[in-house]
Amino acid sequence: MSTHTQILYHLVFGSKGHIPFLTSKNNELLFAYISGILKNKFCNSYIVGGSVNHIHIITHIHPTESLACLIKDIKESTNYMMNQERYLFNNFSEWQIGYSGFTYHISSKQSLINYVKNQDKHHKTITYKDEIIRLLKENDVVFSEKYLMK
Repeated sequence: MSTHTQILYHLVFGSKGHIPFLTSKNNELLFAYISGILKNKFCNSYIVGGSVNHIHIITHIHPTESLACLIKDIKESTNYMMNQERYLFNNFSEWQIGYSGFTYHISSKQSLINYVKNQDKHHKTITYKDEIIRLLKENDVVFSEKYLMK
């Protein structure tokens, strides 16, 4: 028997201290790099995007991958790449501890893609912290605010 899954993930994490590091000069490189990591792990990369100090990933994870290991690999690989490309990522020190991950029905895929596409516009009216709190509440995730921005 083969294994078949369709679990749509919305993953979010930011820079340590939420220091702005994404610019119009470096974001395409980072987003493409993350998409490449996902492709190499046989995960669908529907969209990778973000705004200033954090990223969003909409993906379907291959059944052989665990979410925690995938996030760890993305953070380690991108951290290495951004240190190699320091001239483009001079404000980046490291990723925050942890991440947020949410699952959605496949029918939500296009609205999630549109949400990520509009991050710059979206963050003109809402902070990253407020966005995460809203997402956590919408998805009934119990959390403590004192650990959110670590």
